[in-house]
Amino acid sequence: MRKILVVGAGQSGLQLALGLQSHGYEITLMSNRTADEIRCGRVMSTQCMFHTALQHERDLQLGFWESQAPRVEGLGVSVAAPDSSRPVDWVGMLDGIAQSVDQRVKMAGWMETFAQRGGQLVIHGAAVSDLDYFSRAYDLVLVSAGKGELVAMFARDASRSPYGTPQRALSVAYVHGLGPRPEHPEFDAVRCNLVPGVGELFVMPTLTFTGRADILFWEGVPGGPVDVFEGIRDPGDHLSLTLELMERYTPWEYSRATKVELTDANATLAGRYTPTVRHPIGRLPGGGLVLGVADVVVANDPVTGQGSNSASKCAASYLESILAHGDREFDEAWMQATFDRHWESARHATKWTNAMLAPPPEHVLRMFGAASRLQPVADRFANGFDDPSDFENFFYDAERTDAYLAAVGESSAD
Repeated sequence: MRKILVVGAGQSGLQLALGLQSHGYEITLMSNRTADEIRCGRVMSTQCMFHTALQHERDLQLGFWESQAPRVEGLGVSVAAPDSSRPVDWVGMLDGIAQSVDQRVKMAGWMETFAQRGGQLVIHGAAVSDLDYFSRAYDLVLVSAGKGELVAMFARDASRSPYGTPQRALSVAYVHGLGPRPEHPEFDAVRCNLVPGVGELFVMPTLTFTGRADILFWEGVPGGPVDVFEGIRDPGDHLSLTLELMERYTPWEYSRATKVELTDANATLAGRYTPTVRHPIGRLPGGGLVLGVADVVVANDPVTGQGSNSASKCAASYLESILAHGDREFDEAWMQATFDRHWESARHATKWTNAMLAPPPEHVLRMFGAASRLQPVADRFANGFDDPSDFENFFYDAERTDAYLAAVGESSAD
C-alpha cells in the first residue's frame, strides 16, 4: 500500500486526501488546526463553487451539504456610474447550479470524515524541517498549505506572474437578514457589482453553521476609497464600514442590506495577497522533493471566484495522475508532468482573473452592455465562471468579441 502525506486541510488537501483514501492509499493528513478549531474560527473565504467543481465533490460522495445550501442559478453583473446609478445590469443563467458552503463547515466536516474512515490525522503546523524527515518516510508528499514558510519552497514563476504586488484589498462579511433581489427574486444569484476605479462588490448566498446567509465581499483598488479595512478589529465596525461603502457606491445593494447582522463573532475577514504562479516542485534541504497543490502554486485573486473551483479541479487532476502512475516512483519528471496537466486547465482561470484585475478595455465594456439586451451573451459570460477556457473565444480579442456580438444580435433578430 502506497503511503502519501498531504500537508494542509483546505479544499484541495482534504478533497485529495479523501479521494486517495477511497482508493485504498495509506494517507496521512497534516493540519495546523483541529476540526473544532476550524469550525469555531474566523471565516476563511468567499467560496462559490460552480458545476464542474461541485461534480468533483459528488464523484467522491462528498457533497454532504448540497441539499441544504442555496441553489445559485444565475450570476448578475452591474456596472456603477459616477453618480451611483447602474447603467449596466443583467443576470446570466447558469447551465448547472452553483453553491457556497462556509469553509468552516465543510473543512471541519471533511476532516472528521477522513478520520472516521481510518485516515491518520496529525495536528501540527508543519515546517520545512518536518517535511525533510517525512519525505523519506512517504512515497509522496503533497503540500496544499498555501501560507507560511512552506510556500517559500516554491519559486515564483515570473513568466506566468504579471503582478508583483496585491491588486485588491479584500474585505468579507457573512450576514443574516439580507433582503431579496428586486429583480428575479424567485431564484438565487451571485451579484458582481463593478465600480470602475474603485473596485468590486460581490454578494453571494451561502450556507454557514447558523443556516442560510449571504456574503458581502468588497475588493478595493489599493489606495482607493474601499481600501480602508486594514486595522479594523471590531466585527461590528467592519460591518458598518461595509454598509457605508455599499450605500455610497452600490445603493441598489445597500437598499436590501439595511437590516443585516453578522452571522457570528468571527464572520469578518480582511487582507490582501499578490496573485502568483509558482514552480510546482519544492526542494528540501535533504534532497527530497515535494509537490505543490492548488493555491500553493497557482494563487489567483478572488475577483473571478476561481479559488475553490481551481482547488477542486487541481485535486481531481492530481488524483487521476496519482492513480494512473501505479507503483512507479513519484519522481521529478512525474511531478512536473502532473502539474503541467493541471496547468492546461488552470491557465485559463489565471489569464481571465489577471485580465479582470485591469481596467476593462472598450470591447469588454461593449460586451457587458450588449448582455443587457442579449440574454445569450449574459448566459455565456456567467457560464465562463465554470469553464474559463471559453473566454478565449469571445472575451480577450476585440475582433472576436465584435464578431460574436454581431452573430448573437443577428440570431436574436431572426
